[in-house]
Amino acid sequence: MQKSLDIPSNEQAVRGLTAGDSVSLTGWIYTGRDTFHKYLAEGNPAPVSLTGTAIYHCGPVAVFSEGRWQIQAAGPTTSAREEPYMADIIRRFGIRAIIGKGGMGETTRQACMDTGCVYLHVVGGAAQYLAASVREVGEVYMREEFGLTEAVWELYVTDFPCVVTMDTHGNDLHEDIRRQSREQLREVLTDRYAISS
Repeated sequence: MQKSLDIPSNEQAVRGLTAGDSVSLTGWIYTGRDTFHKYLAEGNPAPVSLTGTAIYHCGPVAVFSEGRWQIQAAGPTTSAREEPYMADIIRRFGIRAIIGKGGMGETTRQACMDTGCVYLHVVGGAAQYLAASVREVGEVYMREEFGLTEAVWELYVTDFPCVVTMDTHGNDLHEDIRRQSREQLREVLTDRYAISS
């Protein structure tokens, strides 16, 4: 089902989403990669209020031209790298959405259920297509400390295409697919072994 989600968002809106929903995301989102997640997990303050917002696991490619930043590519990075930190960050800062690729683990799933947060999957390999949804760059926080790739980019997106793969009800499409794949592999191996015997 196609749904729209404005960011910043509230718990009620996010709890209305279900795994499998296609989501068109509009609003200010913030990028965050390994360095930023580790920084927050160590107890440091965020450079901007993250309450009700979305963290995008992304290191955008940008050029500075005519007095402003222009995003050339905005593809997702693998979210599983942030699993050691994500649940604590969701709880501490009131995050409503995580955006990335590949899904996350059990501690993040539980935090999403407890607080009202969703994981939004975006397609890898479509960085230029996704960049077209970035309409404006606000601040680039922590650029000096972290460098451009690991900095926290404030991006205004419109109709940013996502799919809910981890919802507030405990559903996790990534885990469902892993489980189904394991079951199918067992069946194939069992059949192959039976034939060869």
